[in-house]
Amino acid sequence: MTEGFRVKKYDQPVKRYVETMDLKDEPELIGRYRDAHRRENFWPEIKAGIKEVGILEMEEYIIGSRVVMVIETSLDFDWDKAMEKLARLPRQQEWEDYVAVFQKCKEGDTSAGKWQLMERMFYLYEDGGEAR
Repeated sequence: MTEGFRVKKYDQPVKRYVETMDLKDEPELIGRYRDAHRRENFWPEIKAGIKEVGILEMEEYIIGSRVVMVIETSLDFDWDKAMEKLARLPRQQEWEDYVAVFQKCKEGDTSAGKWQLMERMFYLYEDGGEAR
């Protein structure tokens, strides 16, 4: 981990969203959540849906039972419209119900109901980046 993580390069400016969620603090369930997100286990319909709504990149990071998701999109991406569309795509609610077993959430929650958008409170860039 101390080597860092490569960041995808784009031929356009992008914006980033960061969300967080807590998993149930049970090592077996956390292990199963990790397994569900391994490339070979991740449902192809979910990956296709994420791309279909306009998400360019999505990463999850974990420490203990806390998960942080980083999402990169084009500048014209509309979060609310995309999340509404994502919730209606094939197998999306089935996936949400499947991973809900591992998450601290309410039964039937969509992705938008489980994840909490994080506020950016600091940035280092001095070349025109806007803090919002």
